[in-house]
Amino acid sequence: MSLDATDRKILAALQKKGRMSNAELSEQVNLSPSACHRRVQRLEAEGYIRDYVALLNARKMGVPTTVFVEITLQGQAEEVLDAFEKAVARIPDVLECHLMAGTADYILKVVAENTEDFARIHKQYLSRLPGVAQMQSSFALRTVFKTTALPV
Repeated sequence: MSLDATDRKILAALQKKGRMSNAELSEQVNLSPSACHRRVQRLEAEGYIRDYVALLNARKMGVPTTVFVEITLQGQAEEVLDAFEKAVARIPDVLECHLMAGTADYILKVVAENTEDFARIHKQYLSRLPGVAQMQSSFALRTVFKTTALPV
């Protein structure tokens, strides 16, 4: 199914405020509540809406430090990639892991309390990841811009 303008309005509104009521959403996108509800259900069923989540404040949660870790593996065999991906997915401090084209094979987004906590994460988890040949960590000084909203 392709998205029409109303579907896009619904998605844009829900990305900004996922907990709004159906009545509020229907008013915002100019639909009756029942028509709006049907559209949201269809968008959910077709996978356009994957989940509803609460976005937490990293500073209040005690993990204000963001570290990007570039990882180069010893090889590119499928079993090496699979072993690495399974192991990295079990590290609670890793928020994202991306397979890359370029100099590094993977880039990780890691959160930590501070540099000492990152040293613990590195020693306890990252240094034990299978197949790693090289690792380079870069600490974010500050977040200039951050969003979870996709362009619709």
